[in-house]
Formats: sequence, C-alpha cells, structure tokens
Amino acid sequence: MASAVAWRLHMANLRRIFMLETERPIAVRRAVSFCEAVYDGEQDVEGVKAVFVHTSDEIKKCWANHEIAVAADPRWRILQELKADVVVDAILAKKNLGTNLSEAELVIGLGPGFSAGKDVHWVIETNRGHNLGRVIASGGAEPNTGVPGAIGGFTEERVLRAPADGIFQTRMKIGDFVKQGDVIGRVEESEVKARIDGVLRGLIRSESRVHPGLKIGDIDPRSDASYCTTISDKARAISGSVLEVILRVYNSECGMRNSEIRRSDTREGSVE
Repeated sequence: MASAVAWRLHMANLRRIFMLETERPIAVRRAVSFCEAVYDGEQDVEGVKAVFVHTSDEIKKCWANHEIAVAADPRWRILQELKADVVVDAILAKKNLGTNLSEAELVIGLGPGFSAGKDVHWVIETNRGHNLGRVIASGGAEPNTGVPGAIGGFTEERVLRAPADGIFQTRMKIGDFVKQGDVIGRVEESEVKARIDGVLRGLIRSESRVHPGLKIGDIDPRSDASYCTTISDKARAISGSVLEVILRVYNSECGMRNSEIRRSDTREGSVE
C-alpha cells in the first residue's frame, strides 16, 4: 500500500518523496514494494525507481535524479531534518503507533487505528468492499476483520502463514505456479503448504525470521503471472484517494499556507 501511494504521487509529479522503513522490512508482495531497496540498493515498481539512502543529503540527490528515497528509519528521525509538508502513515498496523497531527501540515492515515481530526487530518478506508478508498474527514475506518479480501472466491485459503517461530526457508519464487498440497517452504521442521492452486503472487524473503500466524505468502487463484509485478486494484484505489486528499487541501482557496501547485515546477512539497 505504501509503495502504491509513493508510485501514484510520483506519477502525479509530486517528486520529493521519501519513505521510512524498518531495518529489515518483511514484504509479501516484494515485486511491487519499494522496501526491497533496503536489501538490494534499489527497486523498480512499474517504471518508478527507488534508491536506498542513509542521509538527508542522499535523499536530496535522489530527488534531483527523479527517484524515490527509501531510508531505514523506523523512528522517523529524518522528519526532524526534512520537515515534510505531507505525512502518510501506511504502516497498516491496524492501530496508531504514534503518528499525530504535529508530524506535518497534512497527515493522512491508512486503515483502522486512526481518528480523523484527532490524531491525523484524514483517514483512508482500506477494507475491500463498497467503501474501499473512501476519504474520511471525521472518525475512523472500518475495524479490522482479520479476514483477507476475496480473490477468485478464496479468502483465508489463499494466504500462507508461518506455522511456528523460526527462520522461513524456501526455494520458490514469486511468479511460480503451485498446486494444492505443494510444499512452499519450511519454518524449522514445519512445512508450509499451498491450500489452493494458483500463482505465488507474493512471498517473503527466504531466511526471514517469522512468528506463528505471520503472513508470509499469497497465492492468486487467477493464475495470471503478470499480476505479480503490477500494483493491485486495491492499492491503486487507496493511492488515488491519498492523491485526492492532497489535491483537495493544496488546491483549496482556504487551504494551508504555501499551498499553490505550480504546473511548471514539480519540485513543490515533500511527502513521507
């Protein structure tokens, strides 16, 4: 979701974007997640490049090259050096881990755990269904159901979860086709098996440390390998809503100070 938001804003010519990650991020849909730059140095998502950086100067260099900057900074220290105009909390922890209205002039929270007008300015609905992508100006998003959204008629069956504490090991790759019962990998002595036929749309890195119940993979029963390397419909909807909020605020006659968006200057504003 965070990568989709960054991609959408970049494509809308909001080019001063930096993303703050954990030191060892775990992403299921790694092929479309900018956090992979933490491991590989850079990552491309649908033609947009992100680069792993360590300092605010390196962030500015990325901006000069029209790239997205990714830093391992779980405590958001860089926000103290580069005061963002917009902060988007896309951690999707189902609860607020500390984000507040003072983070930036515009603070947006994705999903449950935030209250618009209290700890963020706006909330975006992330639950699949009629209200997906809804922009919320007061109150919060729908509570976490704990049930994955249906794809091809399957919900929980399509998700791979860690069966135990330990190190996840696999030889399979995102994009591989699997059958029900196939062994996808192991966590110590416990096997992780496919429960449906389909394509591995997402899979965490081998040698990642996991805990019981952690989502470690995603099987897409539609079996279209092209979906593995493209942003999902859900993520596109949510990212579009974030862009809408930014335009609502900064294009409004009664918006915040320094809010004019100039077509001739794509360098206006920075987004975290």
